[in-house]
Amino acid sequence: MSDYAGFLITWTTYGTWLPGDVRGWRERSQGVQPARPQLESWCRDRLAHDAVVLRTGDRDTVEDACREHCRFRGWELLAVNARSNHVHVVIAASVSPQTVRDQLKANCTRRLRTQTEPLVVERTWSRGGDCQVLPNEEALADAVAYVLEGQDRQH
Repeated sequence: MSDYAGFLITWTTYGTWLPGDVRGWRERSQGVQPARPQLESWCRDRLAHDAVVLRTGDRDTVEDACREHCRFRGWELLAVNARSNHVHVVIAASVSPQTVRDQLKANCTRRLRTQTEPLVVERTWSRGGDCQVLPNEEALADAVAYVLEGQDRQH
C-alpha cells in the first residue's frame, strides 16, 4: 500500500515563469519565494532564446503525448491540462513524481518536434518542475478539479 494517492505535477515552458516572477516562484529546497523583479530581469536577459508559448495545436499534442505515455507505462492519468505556458498532470504511478515528470516532458518534446507543424526550439521546457505528493483521495480529487476546472478562473 502506498503512502500517497498520486501526484500533481506542473512544469512550465522555457522562459515564461522565471525565478523572481511576481506570480511567485519556487527555489529548490526553499519553497515558495516572493517576487524579486531584479532577479527576474537578470534571468530574462540570459535566456538562450525567446520564451516558448504553446499554440492550440501544441497544447493538444502535449495532452495526447501525456495520455499515450501513461498508457504505455501503465500509469493512471487522472487529469491533464496543457496551457500556453505550463502543463498540469494528476497521475497515480508507482515511480517517483520526478521520474514521471521527466519522462512526460521528454515524450512531449519528441511529439512537438514531429507533429505536422513542428515546434522546434533549443529548449521547450524550463528545468525541473513542481511535484506535489497527494496524500489521500480528497487531495487527489481537489487536484483533479483544479487541473480540469480551475485553470480559467481569475485569481
